[in-house]
Amino acid sequence: MTLAIFDLDNTLLSGDSDYEWGRFLVELGVVDAETYEAANRAFYEQYKAGTLDIREFCRFAFRPLASHDLATLEGWRSRFLAERVEPLVLPAAEALLARHRDDGDTLMIITATNRFITAPIAERLGVPHLLATEPELRDGRYTGELAGVPCFQEGKVLRLETWLKEHGETLAGSWFYSDSHNDIPLLERVDHPVVVDGDVKLTDHAQEKGWPMISLRYV
Repeated sequence: MTLAIFDLDNTLLSGDSDYEWGRFLVELGVVDAETYEAANRAFYEQYKAGTLDIREFCRFAFRPLASHDLATLEGWRSRFLAERVEPLVLPAAEALLARHRDDGDTLMIITATNRFITAPIAERLGVPHLLATEPELRDGRYTGELAGVPCFQEGKVLRLETWLKEHGETLAGSWFYSDSHNDIPLLERVDHPVVVDGDVKLTDHAQEKGWPMISLRYV
């Protein structure tokens, strides 16, 4: 089995689904607009700078999940997917997924964004395997706590290693596509690292390493 692994936000999507979900909650009026939007933006800037405390962010991001019942959350999510995520889907990204699918590769999305948001996006893109940050779900309701290792930076490597062991697979011949310098630890581990519309830090690193760089936005 050859794995073709993809980051989600700003790679397969032309935006960040986690950040957009926060903005969507503000627009719904279910969180305090001023304080939540300011915190959401600050965390996003920390992510881009590589200084994000992922556990602190999870406590922030999971609070609205814990404050509402699952049926309400799922209703909001359906609207969010149609109104905010669908316009972010890149035709070139879908073509890239199709090419790997036609080559017989096993498709996986690996993302720091939590599973509540990303599971239906992976399904929409036809990607059967998803590794994402896991919000704890107990008795049909989110607790606001993090379950397991967050799928971020080195955590992506740890989560993938666990998945490989569980499935008796290796990274032989593997691909990984990402835009973010936060993913350098995993890009270093695969046979075929590919930078997609990379940020400045990742682009500089890729040039030093001789990694290929592509765009799924400007094609």
